[in-house]
Amino acid sequence: MDEDSSLKFHQQLLDIDENLGTEAVAALKFLCSDFISFRKLETVETAKDIFQHLMAKDFLSKGDTFLIAELLYRIRYHFLLQKLGYTKEKVQENLHQRGRVSPYRQMLYELSEDITSEDLRSVMFLLRDQLPKKQTNMSTLELLTLLEKQGRLADNNLQMLEQICKNISCNLLEKINKYKRERVSEPQQENFLTVKQSASWPSLNSEGLFRAGDGSRQVTNTISLSSNINDSYAKETGSLREHVGNVCSITGRQDDKAVNITQGISKLNLEDPTRICNLEKKTEKLMMTYNMDGLHRGYCIIINNSVFSGTLSERKGSGKDAEELKQVFTWLGLDVKMYKDQTSEQMEAVMKEWKLSNDHKSRDCFICCILSHGESGVIYGTDERKVPIRTITSYFTASKCPQLAEKPKLFFIQACQGKQIQRPVYLEADAQNPDLLPAQQTVSPSESIPEEADFLLGMATVDGYASFRHIQQGSWYIQALCSKLQQLVPRGEDILSILTEVNEYVSKCADNFGTKKQMPQPAYTLRKKLIFPVPKNPPPSQQ
Repeated sequence: MDEDSSLKFHQQLLDIDENLGTEAVAALKFLCSDFISFRKLETVETAKDIFQHLMAKDFLSKGDTFLIAELLYRIRYHFLLQKLGYTKEKVQENLHQRGRVSPYRQMLYELSEDITSEDLRSVMFLLRDQLPKKQTNMSTLELLTLLEKQGRLADNNLQMLEQICKNISCNLLEKINKYKRERVSEPQQENFLTVKQSASWPSLNSEGLFRAGDGSRQVTNTISLSSNINDSYAKETGSLREHVGNVCSITGRQDDKAVNITQGISKLNLEDPTRICNLEKKTEKLMMTYNMDGLHRGYCIIINNSVFSGTLSERKGSGKDAEELKQVFTWLGLDVKMYKDQTSEQMEAVMKEWKLSNDHKSRDCFICCILSHGESGVIYGTDERKVPIRTITSYFTASKCPQLAEKPKLFFIQACQGKQIQRPVYLEADAQNPDLLPAQQTVSPSESIPEEADFLLGMATVDGYASFRHIQQGSWYIQALCSKLQQLVPRGEDILSILTEVNEYVSKCADNFGTKKQMPQPAYTLRKKLIFPVPKNPPPSQQ
C-alpha cells in the first residue's frame, strides 16, 4: 500500500513536469531561490530537478505537496492543481497558514511579470556597467537573480531596484512601495531564514549606478499644467471623446470646471512622484487613445478553415487556436461569432454580411480572425480558391461600412504567406506550394490594408515565408497572441506594444532541431493607441 502511494506521488510529479515548459521552470527556479541554493539551481533543467531538491530538504513529500501547489498557483498554472488534489480556491484558503514563498520573493516575481521587453532593454542599458560583459541577453528573472548574487538586491536592500523602477515605470515603483507598506504594517512573526537571507548584504555603493545629479533621476520630478487639467476632466462622466473636446476648448474659459481645476492643482502633492507619473500617463491615454468605453465593445468574427476539398492538408490543431481566440476576445468584452470551414464564396459572403450590419453603430471596434492555408497576400477557402486579404479588409472602409468609420478594425491572419519548409512530423506549414513564390507575386502586408486610417493587419509571418502550427497545441502566432493579450491587457498596454511582445516571443520559437523559425508582421494605419479596458474577471488562463 505504501509503495502504491509512493508510486502515485511520483507519477503526480512526473505529470506536472511534463506540462511545464522552459519559462515555467525558470519561474519555479526563481520562486524556490529561498529553499534551494543558487549553485544547485544553476544545474536545474526541468521541474523534476526542482522536485528532487525540495524532497531532499523535506520541503516536499508524498504527505505534503502544498509547496508545489503554492508554486503552481503563483505562476498561474491552475489547471495542474487538480493533479495534486487541489483547486485554486483551496490553495487560496491555505496560503495564509501554509504558504512558504516569502512576500519579498512574490513581489519580485510579480514585478518581473510586469516588466516588458522594452523595459528590460532599458534596465540592461542602465545596468551596463554592473553586468558581466558576456551576459548582455538575459530574462528579467535571470537579471534579478544576478543582482541578488551580487548583493545588490535583497529583502532589506531594495535601493537599486527602486532607482531602476523610478526611471522605467511608476507602476513598477508602486509595486515595491506597496510591498514595503505591507511589510511595515504586518505584525512581527518568527519565520525561518535561509543562509542567503541571514547573510549580511552590502549596501549600494555611492559611486554605483545612480550618482548624485544624474539627469535620469529628474524624470519623476516634472509635471505639466496640462496633465492636471486632463486628470480633472478624466474624473467627470462622459465619453473619452467628450473629455478630449473639453480639454481642447478650455482656453479662455472661466467657468466652474476651470475653478475646480485650479483648486485641484493647488492641492496636488508634489512629493509623490508616483502620482505625478500616473497623472501624466492618464493624460497621454486620454488624448491619444481610441474610444473604448461604449455600451458594447464590438464584434469578433473567427473563420476557421481546417478541412479542404482538394490537395491541401487538414489543418490539425487549428480548433485549439479558434477556441482560445474565442475565450480571450469574449473575456475582452467582444461578441464572438464562429464560422467553420468556409469556401471562398462563403468567406466573402460573411464579410458582406458584417459590412451591412447595423449593429456596429453602438460598438467600439471590429475584429476579424482568419485561420487557413495561404500564399502571398491571399487566403484559401476550403474549396482551395484564393481570396485576397485586401479584398477582405476593403469591405470595412468608411465608405462601405460607415458605422465603423473612425473606429479601429483589427484583422489577425494565421496562414502561410509563401514557401513551405521541411519540418518535423508534429509541425505543419500553412502553405500550398513547396517553392517560394516569384518576387513579382509577393504582396506586402501594408498593401493588403486600405490606405485610409484605423486598420490593423496582424500577419502570422512575413511575406514569402511559412507559419507553423502544432497539430495539438495550435499555431505559434495565435497561441502567443492569446497569451500576450491575457498578460498585457491588465497592465494597460496598447495593441501595438502587445504585438511587439508577440513578435519577440514567436521569433524565439523553433522546432526540436532549432532550424525552423518564424517572424510575425503587423501592418497598420491606426491614428491612436488602442487600449482594451481591463476586464473585471481574471484572464481565461487563470480561471
